[in-house]
Amino acid sequence: MNLFGLDRAGLRAEFERRGEKPFRADQIMHWIYRRGVDDFAAMTNIGKDLRARLSEHFEIRLPELVAEQLSKDGTRKWVLRLPQGQAIETVYIPEDDRGTLCISSQVGCAMDCTFCSTAQQGFSRNMNTAEIIAQVWFAAKTLGCNFQTDRKISNVVFMGMGEPLANYNAVLPAINILLDESGFGLSKRRVTVSTSGLVPFMDRLRGDVDTALAVSLHAPNDALRSQIVPINRKYPISELLAACRRYTDGKDRKAHIIYEYVMLDGVNDQPEHARELARLLGGMPAKVNLIPFNPFPNTEFRRSPEPRIRAFAEILRSKRVLTMIRKTRGDDIDAACGQLVGRVESRQKQRLRDIPIKVA
Repeated sequence: MNLFGLDRAGLRAEFERRGEKPFRADQIMHWIYRRGVDDFAAMTNIGKDLRARLSEHFEIRLPELVAEQLSKDGTRKWVLRLPQGQAIETVYIPEDDRGTLCISSQVGCAMDCTFCSTAQQGFSRNMNTAEIIAQVWFAAKTLGCNFQTDRKISNVVFMGMGEPLANYNAVLPAINILLDESGFGLSKRRVTVSTSGLVPFMDRLRGDVDTALAVSLHAPNDALRSQIVPINRKYPISELLAACRRYTDGKDRKAHIIYEYVMLDGVNDQPEHARELARLLGGMPAKVNLIPFNPFPNTEFRRSPEPRIRAFAEILRSKRVLTMIRKTRGDDIDAACGQLVGRVESRQKQRLRDIPIKVA
């Protein structure tokens, strides 16, 4: 059993099941996540007999590094091979005031968003909690972090391969480890879950962990959004925004839901789209991220010209909608938003229409 797959509650339960004292689980977590130790023999405040039993029944296993690429802007992308042979991609984006790690939660993606390279690869399987968390530990170790004091990774975003909320049962324990004081110790505001709009799971997330939320909106009306974000046919904008209101309702904080909006030339970037979007989000605690489209092979879409993106932003700002234009990072190594592909290796390309999504 890979210990990256157990949050504090899960690890304590496993230790109790094996007749060990639950507080030992807390010690093990501290060694792994606060000291960066993956060798049981080095856990010196644990008795030798227990260390031997740990080595017999557990492991702390990292994915295999397949390739590493460094962008001219400092962005780093790692291709990591999972135990079943598929590969996923993890991206680190350094900035002056933060270091953001973009992690994957599925091998491929079934959401079938037409402008996303990952979605066009199809879906193979969900990643388990250990595979999700191992990305963060691997990145911290590779970046030379001091796990106790160094915050090279200050933010973690579930914006890599996959739809995080479609893999909720594995993502939730991973979030718990990211937030746990004996885990990576991040604040809720520094862990962001991105979703294309799985409404039932947005409600569950609010009740379970209440992290920052990013919603892939990309269109201001149902007709257009259903064309480019197919999940809209199941959960249309009215239901999506109602879930967003519930997510922020009654919270004494300044946090906004981030609405992601990829700028597609001639598709969703006209002034009337901006005005419609402003009306849609009016009065809501919202922040809009305008994302220049990042091309990939065989796509039909083009990036909106910069003047049109700026004009779109100005219309939103004139309507008092908090708006940012995201700076493209890592596009020279295909590490930018919508470009991650990994290695899906599925025999049959599976898409949204093929994957039943249930609230477990």
